[in-house]
Amino acid sequence: MAKADSKQPYALLSLYEKLYSDRYQKTARLNKFKEKWAMQDVIESVGYDRARELLEYYFRVTKQGHPLQWFFYNFDRLDDMLIQSEEDSRRRQKLREATKKMVEDSL
Repeated sequence: MAKADSKQPYALLSLYEKLYSDRYQKTARLNKFKEKWAMQDVIESVGYDRARELLEYYFRVTKQGHPLQWFFYNFDRLDDMLIQSEEDSRRRQKLREATKKMVEDSL
C-alpha cells in the first residue's frame, strides 16, 4: 500500500476518539504521538479508506471496551470479517433476486 500521509493517522485517531466518546460518553485517553505510529502501520497495510471502515466496523461489531491496542493487533482479522460479511450480503442479495424471479415466473 501507499505510504500514509502524515495527517492520516491523526485523523483516524480523532475518529477513534469520536466513536469512543459517542459510545461511552467519556473521552478516550490516548497518547496520540505514540499511537500515531501504530495507526500509520495500519494505514500502510490496508489503506486509509479501508482503515477508516475497519475502525467504524470495530465499534459496530464489538460490544464492550474498544481498546485501541486490540484494534492494532487485530485489524487484519476485522478486515477478514468485514470481507466475509460483504460477500455474504452480496450472496444473500443474489438469492433474494433469484427467489423473486422464481416466484414471478411461477405466477
